[in-house]
Amino acid sequence: MKHTPSQYPRLLIAGTHSGVGKTTITLGLMSALKEKGYKVQGFKAGPDYIDPSHHMAITGSPSRNLDTWLMSRDVCLELFEHALIDSNMAVIEGVMGLYDGCLDGSELGSTAHLAKILNVPAILVMDAKGMSRSAGAVVLGYKNFDRDVKIQGIILNRVKSERHYASLKASIEGNCGIPVLGYMPFHEDIILPERHLGLVPSSEQEFAKSTYQKIGSLLSNTVDVDRLINIAASSEGLPSYKQTVFSGINERFDFRVAVAVDEAFNFYYQDNLDLLESYGIELTYFSPLYDKYLPADIDGLYIGGGFPELHAAVLAANTTMKESIRKARKNGVVIYGECGGMMYLLEHMVDFKNKTHEMCGILRGTTVMENKRQGLGYITVQALHDNILCKKGETFKGHEFHWSSLHVPEGTPYAYAIYKCDDRKSKMDGIFAGRVLGSYTHIHFATDPRLIKHFLYTIAKRT
Repeated sequence: MKHTPSQYPRLLIAGTHSGVGKTTITLGLMSALKEKGYKVQGFKAGPDYIDPSHHMAITGSPSRNLDTWLMSRDVCLELFEHALIDSNMAVIEGVMGLYDGCLDGSELGSTAHLAKILNVPAILVMDAKGMSRSAGAVVLGYKNFDRDVKIQGIILNRVKSERHYASLKASIEGNCGIPVLGYMPFHEDIILPERHLGLVPSSEQEFAKSTYQKIGSLLSNTVDVDRLINIAASSEGLPSYKQTVFSGINERFDFRVAVAVDEAFNFYYQDNLDLLESYGIELTYFSPLYDKYLPADIDGLYIGGGFPELHAAVLAANTTMKESIRKARKNGVVIYGECGGMMYLLEHMVDFKNKTHEMCGILRGTTVMENKRQGLGYITVQALHDNILCKKGETFKGHEFHWSSLHVPEGTPYAYAIYKCDDRKSKMDGIFAGRVLGSYTHIHFATDPRLIKHFLYTIAKRT
């Protein structure tokens, strides 16, 4: 399909490297646009759950993930357009540095690759600390590295003074021909707190709303927001593509699936939930922390990732919920636990203080929080056994990010062998028992339509 220019005004906020301040700039821009009356739709490049939670806190709409390693070109375009139905401005936050992606040396998974697929103007964020005339050389390198990426503006972060800014601006504009649209001064009270998985989700930050407004106000004072709006409005039409994700659904299932959502479990791709509903699934939400029992009359249970290790004592103390989940398992409810969800379904969890907490115990094993990261990055998954998501021998793409290690009884069969995108060595993942599966692997259902269908067919065999 063809679209008229500016039908989808859009901007992509990229960075020269991780930690450059692109999340702060993105949040400030979203806040400033909302103040101007725009209905903003947020997107995040790459497999991230936390940045989108901040986007949603500002825009009021669930932010979406777009990932050129996990998804095909056409799927990225379809998910992008699908999310924009009720919006008049799209703001996409990049991942890592502009050209960083999968470690296999290709552009897959990079912000630059997504920028080209979506045909979107890119704004490059630079950390200007300790730099003046050299800034021009840095921007020139990013401009020339791949000229198909449309870098249409620069925003500078951590600028020390107006004099410093003038020097940076003169070097970049004089040598690169790309406009500098402003800067963000260093400000201690707008630093967003972090923990071992990156930023703290917005749901846990009581100060967040005032912080977002402060960032937006600061950005509006020193960045030319109107010029950014004009750049977004100049976006060309979306490239044509074939619809296969939402438009390809011609089956309906009359099921009820309970989804765990609270401070302990909140890592879900919104498109996963939307896809379940598109198949006719009724989603009902509950809290393993605060509710005593599962919702009634459910056919499936979906427990996503999050931070169960920070709430292990409360999860352990909620014995009626754990018993409710064990009862559901006995009644044949199909149960899927992803990363943090798996940790909850196992027998025990050992927290960062080396204290052991009793979990649900419907899968055998224990997770132990470690002092260094145990898994990070894109993975290719090969099914070693039939399970609720796939058949033995099938392969699909996923990602992992966890600080815990998994310990299971000797001889326990694993659901998956997983491979890093830059490594031929495999490791094991996934514990399964009947109609229950828990694994560290995070899955986006748009990666492979077989995954959600297999999940739903497994439920159908119960009814």
